[in-house]
Amino acid sequence: MHPTIGPKIGIIGLGTMGLGIAQVFAQAGFPTIVTDAYQPARANARERMEQALNARIASGKLTPEARDATLANLHIAESLTEFAACALIIEAIVERLDAKQSLFASLEAVIPASTILATNTSSIPVASIASTAQCPDRILALHFFNPPTAMKLVELAPHAGTSDAALTLARAITEAAGKTTIQCPDRPGFIVNRCARPYYGEALALLAEGHSAEEIDAAMMAAGYRLGPFALIDLIGADINLAATEGLSAAMQNHPRYHVFPALKAQVASGNLGRKSGQGFIHPAQTLPKTNPEIALRIESTLINEAAWLLNEGGTAPDGIDTAMKLGLNFPRGPFEALAQHTAPKVLATLQSLAAQAPANLKPRYAPAPYLIR
Repeated sequence: MHPTIGPKIGIIGLGTMGLGIAQVFAQAGFPTIVTDAYQPARANARERMEQALNARIASGKLTPEARDATLANLHIAESLTEFAACALIIEAIVERLDAKQSLFASLEAVIPASTILATNTSSIPVASIASTAQCPDRILALHFFNPPTAMKLVELAPHAGTSDAALTLARAITEAAGKTTIQCPDRPGFIVNRCARPYYGEALALLAEGHSAEEIDAAMMAAGYRLGPFALIDLIGADINLAATEGLSAAMQNHPRYHVFPALKAQVASGNLGRKSGQGFIHPAQTLPKTNPEIALRIESTLINEAAWLLNEGGTAPDGIDTAMKLGLNFPRGPFEALAQHTAPKVLATLQSLAAQAPANLKPRYAPAPYLIR
């Protein structure tokens, strides 16, 4: 149990994500002020957090005293003026640029210039959110992963104008709440959502070539991955995966590396979305066939190449990408660790072979990043 410590933290938006982020800070001992534009969400926020904490008590992970201390740190605000005392405010509202800009404008009218404004966005450029702000240097992204109470990773993304002071304080506060922060560039998908695309995309390419979803998943599990790509799509929901894929594809000018494969669209159209609908690509799971190591090499080569393209854009580092992928997706190794294992010549040869066999529209998908050729 932590005593109440440090600066006040504000959270705006009390959906599952916002309330989870609030619990992270309140449980770490920070006085935490929360609100939501929707009155019923404010009204039942304390009760919802108490239920989440009681579940942890029931499973032996929390004491009643720690629950009471966490709830004592939670303050539900009725107006934005109550956020004036916060050192850091995180918005977890609807993923709409105008809504986020409008909220930050309202906050800037009532907070001091020293307060950091963070967005939990995973799809909107931080620079766009900051573009209408009075003090754009205080704005950055703190992208938590779902559920924030369990996931250790937070992606910290400044835009070009974010001050070093804001970055340093946001990192210190987030790490004091028990999270691992990895700095990444203000690019579509940050690190994890961007670098994860080939895990699904190349699996869908293999499916289109006649391999079974079971064979593809078996190969990745044999290579040490806890879930194969199709089991992961079934867990997330094919509709959620499609939305993320289409969003990133649009943000990256529909480059073939983010190709939206017809099988994923067809899966969503069929209504077989995975665990939540009772039927998916491989859910309910059955026995997996014998493994094909060539499949694992192919998927890992495209993961490595995507990470190398991101590295080429600046603002991140190989070890940061590796840590983010392991924490954000439970991968057994990061792409640069996989590169060391396979070696660059082997990855390059794999990409060249894939490009040679690919249809014309997908050949650029396998163009190697400069990092691999150096």
